[in-house]
Amino acid sequence: MDTTQRTEQQRSADRRRRELLEAADRVVLRDGPQASMNAIAAEAGITKPILYRHFGDKGGLYAALAKRHTDALLDSLRAALDAPAERRERVEATLDTYLAAIEARPQVYRFLMHPSEGGQGGDQGFDVGKHSAPLLRRMGEELAQVIEERLDLGPGSQQLARVWGHGIVGMMHAAGDWWLGERPCSRAELVRSLADLLWGRLAAAGDKMGGPGF
Repeated sequence: MDTTQRTEQQRSADRRRRELLEAADRVVLRDGPQASMNAIAAEAGITKPILYRHFGDKGGLYAALAKRHTDALLDSLRAALDAPAERRERVEATLDTYLAAIEARPQVYRFLMHPSEGGQGGDQGFDVGKHSAPLLRRMGEELAQVIEERLDLGPGSQQLARVWGHGIVGMMHAAGDWWLGERPCSRAELVRSLADLLWGRLAAAGDKMGGPGF
């Protein structure tokens, strides 16, 4: 097989994988944590063994979906952080971007973060607890990198940036999860309250010399 044939086969496999992930997304939007491999295979018009062939197992499919949605969310968070605005406005915009994302697609959020008690048609639910912690850790590391690049935190800045990154992600996740379930206040009120909690130390930190600014 020559290089051109291999490249075309890879493109075809990548295209088919995207189509299967889009089918999985449709099921997740409909069923949330109850989404099953049986339902996803049916939505894609294939048998479950073919679905396994592409993703290995439920964990492989979950990881692919988690990466797809986390990549999109991180792109949106970076855009909010890079917006031409005052620091406080960008902090609020970043918090609001996260909350708006989980509010707009609550079934996707619940699928990624809340385990199912069991799927449909005898198919067991996805083992979410096994995968959601790495997803949050990735977001924490990404935010830590942004903070370390932009803020002058003095001695031990790399470690402190990681503490802040993981702490902020943990706060957003816990507060957002509670808010999405109970809706005790408006999204704008929650954003302002969380920004107030963060603001003292963020306001005091200077921009890192030569960095993009925060």
